[in-house]
Order: sequence, then C-alpha cells, then structure tokens
Amino acid sequence: MRLASFNVNSVRKRVPHISRFLQHAEPDLLFLQELKCKTEEVPAAEFERLGYRVHAVGQPGGRNGVAVLSRIPFEVICEALEGEAADDHARYIEVIAGGAHLAGIYLPNGNSGGAEGYAYKLRWMERLRQRAVTLLDQFKPLAILGDFNVCPAALDLAPGALPATDALVRPETRAAFQAICHLGLTDAVRALHPREQVFTYWDYGASFEGNRGLRIDHALLSPELAERLVSARVDIGPRAEEQPSDHTPLVIELA
Repeated sequence: MRLASFNVNSVRKRVPHISRFLQHAEPDLLFLQELKCKTEEVPAAEFERLGYRVHAVGQPGGRNGVAVLSRIPFEVICEALEGEAADDHARYIEVIAGGAHLAGIYLPNGNSGGAEGYAYKLRWMERLRQRAVTLLDQFKPLAILGDFNVCPAALDLAPGALPATDALVRPETRAAFQAICHLGLTDAVRALHPREQVFTYWDYGASFEGNRGLRIDHALLSPELAERLVSARVDIGPRAEEQPSDHTPLVIELA
C-alpha cells in the first residue's frame, strides 16, 4: 500500500500539480492539507477522472481544509479531533483503508495569534496524542500523515532557516511531537534515513534554489505498520514546477 501526503496551499490552484503527482507516483491513498476552500468548492471531479474517490473537509474563509483521495475502498471515521468543542478548524480526517486507521492532519502553525495561537497548537497536539492513545490501546494499526508544522530536530531544517523562538522548533513543540512518537509510533523517514537531511517545505523566493528548507511533513506509523515499511521518500518534483505549493509530497510504501 502506497500512502502519500501533500500540503497543496490551495487545492483549486494546484489541480495540475496534484493530477501529475497522482499519475506519476500512483499512491493508493493521498492526504491533502491546506485546501483553502469550502468543501463544496473542492474540484473532486478532476481527481475522480483519474480513478480517485475524494472526501474533503473544507472550511469557509479560505483557510485550512483537509481531504483524502483514494483509489482503494475506505470508510470515513471522523472529520475532527475530539476534546475541544469550540474548535471549528478543518484540520483532521481519519479513515479506515487497507485494514488500518489512517489519519490526515494539518497541525496548527502556532506562529500567529500570539500566546493563544501557540497554546492552541499545543492543545491540538495533545488532542492528537490522546486520539493515538485510544487507537493504540485498541491495537489498531495506525498511520498519521500530514503537515505537522514541527521540525523535530536540528537535522530537520537548514542552518539559520528559523529562529529558536519559532513555533515549529520551540522546545515545547518538539517535546509534544516526541510525546506522540513515544507512544510507539515510528517516524517513517527517520527510520529509513536516520542521518539524511531531507526537506518537505521551502518558503517562496530563493529558498528552494538554495535548499533552505524544513522537514515539517511527516508519517508516523504504529508498530504493525512500521514492520511493513519498505520505503519513505520526499518527491521534490512538484515543488520544482511552475506556480507550486511551498510544500512537496511525502510518499511511503508498506508491504
């Protein structure tokens, strides 16, 4: 089973990029983040022509939004994380496919909204940890893919790319990420590429050409799925195209 994640930074603007990626990489299931449109505005028909069923969770106001595109059968389990009733951000989708619970996430950035914006990021991470605890305690095979907005270690960003005060690298952020991993989840990229500097995001401008990037898109796997991990790679092709997203896809292969 081939799984992928791609923060597209506006799904309507990236239809050509997504379509080319689907045809080139042929993932069985692809999670998208940052749709930036309402659910009904997602151009699902464009991807259905390629054989992918689409389930999107959009949000008014051109913010957030997640979706799953799959060429294998799936069942939607939930469209939001529990634990904060007032949270109306479209940041989570969970499905069952291929005998596993698969979650696509768009974790809050945490750099906007001042202290409350950062507190929301940490609360969201704790809610994600609690969801993982629930599933792992039930011995459910689990994969969490998406834009985590976390650089887990110094290797995951170009030197000088972010100040130490940035929400993506603050000690509290990294500790919250490790608390999720310490449940028994495996970082797919680091499992197979422990010392390789790979990035999934480059800011617009000269960052891509200068390879001043960040690794903030991740795939975390429960033990059952980690044992099946064959490959984990970052596909930089879509980032090199014209008018790209600032992210590029992450692809993992399970035996």
